[in-house]
Amino acid sequence: MTIEVRKPGLSTTVQDAGRTGYYDLGIPPSGALDQYSLRAANLLVGNAEGDAVLECVYMGPELVFTAAAVVAVTGAAMVPKVNGEERPQWESFAVDAGDVLSFAYLTGGARAYVAVSGGVDVPVVLGSRSTYGLGALGGFSGRPLAAGDVLPVGSGSGPGSEVVAGRSVPADLRTTYSKDVEVRVMMGLYDHRLTAGGRATFLDTTWKLTPVADRIGFRYSGAELETVDREPPFGAGQDPSNIVDAPYPIGSIQVPGSVEPIVLHRDAVSGGGYMMVATVLSGDLDVVAQSAPGTRTRFVEVDLDGALALRAERRARDGRLREALA
Repeated sequence: MTIEVRKPGLSTTVQDAGRTGYYDLGIPPSGALDQYSLRAANLLVGNAEGDAVLECVYMGPELVFTAAAVVAVTGAAMVPKVNGEERPQWESFAVDAGDVLSFAYLTGGARAYVAVSGGVDVPVVLGSRSTYGLGALGGFSGRPLAAGDVLPVGSGSGPGSEVVAGRSVPADLRTTYSKDVEVRVMMGLYDHRLTAGGRATFLDTTWKLTPVADRIGFRYSGAELETVDREPPFGAGQDPSNIVDAPYPIGSIQVPGSVEPIVLHRDAVSGGGYMMVATVLSGDLDVVAQSAPGTRTRFVEVDLDGALALRAERRARDGRLREALA
């Protein structure tokens, strides 16, 4: 079967769990920015949890199904509609041939995930179906969807898949969204470039997410960070925020010009010459992903034990999700 794109939404791309092993070559992992919502959507329709779905930013697409399938929508609060009738989120539902899936306006979060039984069956590129738009790699022709595109769906969908319709993620495992969030970080690798006052400013400021927030990075406004005086080393620029080029971990927070921190996400470049004062814990990258412009954000420092505790917490939640949808 196929899915016809009648309207593409603001920016809808094919994403799966991402491609690994190529970041040292400058190819980022890509994949769903909100990995938990990806897993939940796939499990609801009987797919493997890392299968390809549609990631819809701020505004949903309008899609026409050419055969029966089971669909689930998770992530941002963006109510799905089948032929104009509302369907629940975080719950799988059936569609028939000719049905039109559309979406209400966004009321919370930023990115919704649409899974269809069988998965979106675009070609695998470097081990993943995910779209890396900056490199025109993977996904559907390496770009966001456009009106008139026709998406292939894997053979697991269609007649017989109705057995997974009606699955529901328990209420306590559904993500809720707020305009005030805390994002946990470990300081470094270059927080030594900040004075004690600059470090305190970074952690004490309530930062506001600007409209510059996409798959590459999320830019925040709020304060200027004081840096330690220095003689620029050979290979670094004159600005106090410049460093000799270094690798950028996913989730690292660079601060060009010592203002407007940028959280680098799953389509970020692999290195550059700006200081990275902290790195978002992998378990909180989903929180960043679901932040819409205007979201008030506090960066909260944790130590290694706190980071490991969050990882254990996220793994336990994933285990409960799998058990609930088994």
